[in-house]
Amino acid sequence: MRRELIKNWRAVRRMRRVRKKINGTPERPRLAVSRSNRHIGAQIIDDMAGRTLCAVNTDSPGVREQVGYGGNVKAAAVVGTLLGDKARQLGIGQVCLDRRGRKYHGRIKALADAAREAGLKF
Repeated sequence: MRRELIKNWRAVRRMRRVRKKINGTPERPRLAVSRSNRHIGAQIIDDMAGRTLCAVNTDSPGVREQVGYGGNVKAAAVVGTLLGDKARQLGIGQVCLDRRGRKYHGRIKALADAAREAGLKF
């Protein structure tokens, strides 16, 4: 039990460390990526107004038909592509990536690369 608590505390410290340096503005909102074992999701947030501008996750109806299981790199790429398309429709061109203390690797990287290919700049 104690080992799990220590892991959680370390994760929270990493998240706070990353969030200290990243702040979403109206010109350059924050792209926050949340990941679990079964799903991945991302949302674009304007921190100054405290609003979520758009969000996509593997539970979304458009994604669920394309990929059956949401916990793999393919699903993350689909989420990134759809999020990039939604952001372009809203007129968002630049974002700052908030990876929530996770490594830029695997599903996080796949989502970011797909969003870049869809037209977002980091």
